[in-house]
Amino acid sequence: MADMKVAAYICQGCGLGERLDTANLAKVAQKEGKAQVVKEHPFLCNAEGVAMIRNDIDNDAVTHVMIAACSRRAKTEAFGFTDVALSRANLREGVIWIRPDDEASRETTQEMAEDYVRMGCAEVKKMKLPEIDPAAVTERRMLVVGGGISGMTAALEASKAGYQVVLVEKTGALGGWGAKLYKRSPSKSPYADPQSTGVDEMVAAINSDSNIKVYTNAITSKIEGAPGRFIAEISTESGPTATETVGSIVQATGFTLYDANNLPELGYGKSANVVDQAGLEALAKAANGGAIKRPSDGGEVKTVVFVQCAGQRDETGKHLPYCSGSCCLTSVKQAMYFKDQNPDVDTVVIYTDLRMPGNGEDFYRSGQTKGVTFTKGKVSSVEATGNTCKVNFQDLILDDQTAIENADLVVLATGQVANSGVDVDAKLKAEIAAAAGDNTLLDAYNASQTEGAVKPISVLNLTYRQGPDLPQLKYGFTDSHFICFPYETRRTGIYSAGPVRRPMDIVQAMEDSTGAAMKAIQAIENAALGRAAHPRSGDLSFPKVRIEGCTQCKRCTVECPFGAIDEDEKRYPLFNQARCRRCGTCMGACPVRVISFENYSVDTVGSQLKAVDVPDEFSEKPRILILACENDAYPALDMAAMNREVYSAWVRVIPVRCLGSVNTIWITDALNSGYDGVMMLGCKHGDDYQCHFVKGSELASYRMSKVGDTLQGMGLEPERVQVFEAAITDIERLPRLINEYSDQIAALPPSPFKGF
Repeated sequence: MADMKVAAYICQGCGLGERLDTANLAKVAQKEGKAQVVKEHPFLCNAEGVAMIRNDIDNDAVTHVMIAACSRRAKTEAFGFTDVALSRANLREGVIWIRPDDEASRETTQEMAEDYVRMGCAEVKKMKLPEIDPAAVTERRMLVVGGGISGMTAALEASKAGYQVVLVEKTGALGGWGAKLYKRSPSKSPYADPQSTGVDEMVAAINSDSNIKVYTNAITSKIEGAPGRFIAEISTESGPTATETVGSIVQATGFTLYDANNLPELGYGKSANVVDQAGLEALAKAANGGAIKRPSDGGEVKTVVFVQCAGQRDETGKHLPYCSGSCCLTSVKQAMYFKDQNPDVDTVVIYTDLRMPGNGEDFYRSGQTKGVTFTKGKVSSVEATGNTCKVNFQDLILDDQTAIENADLVVLATGQVANSGVDVDAKLKAEIAAAAGDNTLLDAYNASQTEGAVKPISVLNLTYRQGPDLPQLKYGFTDSHFICFPYETRRTGIYSAGPVRRPMDIVQAMEDSTGAAMKAIQAIENAALGRAAHPRSGDLSFPKVRIEGCTQCKRCTVECPFGAIDEDEKRYPLFNQARCRRCGTCMGACPVRVISFENYSVDTVGSQLKAVDVPDEFSEKPRILILACENDAYPALDMAAMNREVYSAWVRVIPVRCLGSVNTIWITDALNSGYDGVMMLGCKHGDDYQCHFVKGSELASYRMSKVGDTLQGMGLEPERVQVFEAAITDIERLPRLINEYSDQIAALPPSPFKGF
C-alpha cells in the first residue's frame, strides 16, 4: 500500500520504563519495524497519550498503529481506534510480569520485548482496515418457533423491547405443556404451594399485542437466508403458505415426555392406575379442585406413589442417561394436589436424589409439612393387583427390599426429551466413533435409516447444505456452548430456548427464553452493521477468498462449524458473511492459503513469527513459538502474569482467534526459520467441549496429528510440535506447562535449520 503510514508507540508506564530500555525498543520499531512515526510516552493509556495517537491519525495521515504496552485484552476502550489498522505488542503481561526482576534476567527480558515490537510492526503492516460487509441488511423482526411458555415469553420480551415478532405454533392453540397443567410449581417465596400457570394471561397478552403476529396449526416448512435476512415459509394446516422475512430466530419447540410405554416393568400399559406426570395433570384438570379419582374404576384414591427417575439416570443404556431436573418439583407439586384436597390421602415420593432448582428446600419442606412422605429408594417393579398396584423397591436407607401394597395410583416421573428435529450430525458422529472402533452409533444410525423406520421430523427445515435443523448434543438437545454462550447454536442468528436446549422447569424456561430473545435482538442489530454476533462481537472483518488460487477441495465448506460457506454454480466456496463467526477455521483448513480476513490472515501471523530474531545454534537460547487461543489460553496467560507466575524467556506467544484457524504453513515456516519447538494451546474438545467456536480445537487437533510425517521428512523429532488443551482457569498450570515444555526442548539438539 503506497499510502500506508505506520506509527509505533512505546509505553513506559506500569514499570515498563524501569524494566526495559524503551529507547532501544523505539530504535527496533524504526529500523527493523520500518515504522515512519515512532514515539515513547510515560503513560500511553492516559488522556494525553491517547490524544497524541489520535492527533497523529487525524493530522499526520497515520493509517497503521502499533502500540507496545499492555495486553491486547487491556485498555481496549482507550486504544479503541477503529479508523486505523491496529496491533498490540504485549510488553507488560507478556514480558515484564512473567520474568524475574533481576540483573541475570535483564538481557533475555529485553530480547523478548524487542521481538514483540518486531512482531507487532510486522503484523500491522499486513493488516487492512476491515470494510463493512456490502451485503449487510437487516429485518428487525424476530421469528419464534414454538408457542409454549418458552416461545410466548420470548415473543413478549422481544415485543417489550420494541421488536416485531412472528410466532409459529404447530397446534391449534398457544400454551404448549403449560396449558396442560392444572397448576405449576411456585416461582417466588415462600415457595409453599402450587400456583396458577399464568398461561391464559400470557395468551391474552400475545393476542392483544400488535407487535406479535401469530400462526397456529402451522409449521416452518422452509427457512433460508442469514441473520438480518432470513426468509421463512410458514405452512398452515388449511390455507396458503405465508412468507415472512425476519432478522433472527428463536427455536422454543419444547419437549416430549419420555414414552412410558418403554417401562412395562413399572406397570405402564398394564394398569390404568399407572400414569406419567402428564397423565396426572390431565386427571387433576378434570377434577378441577375436587378429588382425583382412580382411573381404572373412578374409585377413591387413598394411596399415591410417585416414582422418580422413571426411565431416567439410567446406566444400562436402555433409557435416558440424564436427569431432567424438573421432575422432583413436579412430583412434590402433584403430591400437594392430593394433600390440599384431602390431608388423609397417603402420598409417597420414592426418590434416589431430590432436586429442587430455584426453590432451595422450601417447597420440599412445605411438602413435608403437608404430610408428603419422602422415601429414598429404587423402584424395581410395579405389579397390577386388581384396581390397585404393588410397588416393589429397594429402600436405600435401610438397604432392604420392601414394597408398598394397594397403591391406588402410581405416577412415573419419566423426564424430558427435546423436540429438536433431525440430528444433522448423527451420521458424522457415528462414523467418527466407528473409526475409533465403536460401531454402536453407526449401527443405530443405519437402523434409523432403514425402510419403515420412524425418522425425526424436521422442525426448522433449513436450506443449509449442512442439514435442515440445528446440530444437537449427544442426548438430542440443541447444541450450544453451555458455559460461555448458552443460547447460541451453531447456526448464527438462530437461538434455542427452554427445554429444547436442556431440561428445565417453567421458571428456568422463562428466564432462558428472555435471554435468548435478547441475544436474538443483538444478532439483528449486529447484522444491520455488518458485524459478527459472537464470540467476536463487533468484528467487522469477514473471510475473503482468492478464487484464482482455489483448488475446490471443499475443506472450508466441510469444516466450517457454522454453515457459513456454500458453493457457487462453479463449485467455488461462497461465503455468507452474516452467518460467519470470524473464527478463521476456513483459513486454517485451506491447503493453498487463499482464504483470509482483512485484519487476520496467513500473512499477519506468518509475518510475526518470521520477525522474531532467532539466535544461532551456538547461543544456547532456544526459540519456542506458542500459538495460543485468544479465548481461553491467552487470557489465562494474562492472568498468570497478573499473579507474577514466571515462565521461560525462550517463548514467543502469538494469540490466534481459534486453534482451528492455525494453518500448517505456520508450523512449517516456524521450523524452517529455526524455531526449536512449536506449542499450541487450545480449548478442550469432545462432547463436553469448551471451544468458543465449537469444532475449531477438535479440527486443529486432528490436523496436527498428521504433522508427525512432515517432521520426520524434515529430520526433526516429533516432540518439537505439541498441542495442549487449556482452560481459562489454568492460571497456574499453563506457566508450569510452558516451563516443562521448554525444558524438554532445551534437552534436544538445536534445530538444524538455525541460520538458514
